[in-house]
Amino acid sequence: MKVQDQLLEKAVPFIQECYAELGKSEAEITARLAEITEAIHRQGRYEQTLQELEHGAKMAWRNSNRCIGRLFWETLKVQDARHVETEEQMAEALLTHIDFATNGGKIRPVTTIFPSDDGKGEVFRIWNEQLIRYACYETEEGLVGDPASLALTKQCQALGWQGAGTPYDVLPHVVQIGERTPRWFEVPSSLIMEVAITHPEIEAFEQLKLQWYAVPIVSNMRLEIGGISYPAAPFNGWYMGTEIGARNFADEARYNMLPKVAAIMGLDTRRDASLWKDRALVELNVAVLHSYQKQGVAIVDHHTAAKQFQRFEDNEKKTGREVTGDWTWLIPPLSPATTHIFHHGYNNEVKLPNFFYRTESE
Repeated sequence: MKVQDQLLEKAVPFIQECYAELGKSEAEITARLAEITEAIHRQGRYEQTLQELEHGAKMAWRNSNRCIGRLFWETLKVQDARHVETEEQMAEALLTHIDFATNGGKIRPVTTIFPSDDGKGEVFRIWNEQLIRYACYETEEGLVGDPASLALTKQCQALGWQGAGTPYDVLPHVVQIGERTPRWFEVPSSLIMEVAITHPEIEAFEQLKLQWYAVPIVSNMRLEIGGISYPAAPFNGWYMGTEIGARNFADEARYNMLPKVAAIMGLDTRRDASLWKDRALVELNVAVLHSYQKQGVAIVDHHTAAKQFQRFEDNEKKTGREVTGDWTWLIPPLSPATTHIFHHGYNNEVKLPNFFYRTESE
């Protein structure tokens, strides 16, 4: 099948579904499809309208099988950055995204969409996995910082960046256009809202000097809408507490804080049967939720998130749409059996539009 035919094969069902959801008439759908068909046959591609881009991005969130927070898909704000031409403009748009999304702690779901892949090599790429992420350094005493960032930290250093060497140094943004040399841009600390982690009852938690950033902005996925691929399309919702408390802080391959939490709690760590890991994990998650709420930063606990997902399922059922999902991602990493999701099966079929993890070649 020709590339043009492949593009048209994806554009047609997208326009039909998108326009129907937007309440447009059959005449409007027919006219738009005629325009798109002519454009594809004439120049091999078509340009999406702002309305198509906005609703397509919302549909992509709605179709994200791994996301438990899809109830709010219609609230997604779209920043159209398709006009961007330089690395400086990219960097500025990323800072705008952080500022708009953070909103003083009242987190707003946002996606910033950079130029599409035009097939001519001028691909816009963001190297960071998230727009805010802590660096990691190899020292004689071991790793300092977030081990998930070790490779990117080395790449940033090779490009000329140097961090302070603390466990919570925010990495710069690294952007690349086509085959140009990647460039890094510092993220002003004034834009980054961070939360100091304390516990409502265990004062010793302050000794751990834990902190985390307010907004998780995923930036290593491409967005596909109606056959058009946008390689740089960072997006965010807000944190579910377990993402921080049961993964970022708790995973052995990340900050590995459970032994330290157990120590300040005076738990018996000699035997797994004492369930010290479970007890430490619960209190670590209590501390995360308490701290974000105390500082006025939006966050959701996994029980509330599961109930919100159930409302999303009910809403979708009313519209006649099947809810697809990746069960292994939808169940929370803490007490999953206490949620309805654990006892539910989901079709993991990938629907379009959607977000996809980039491959190495992308």
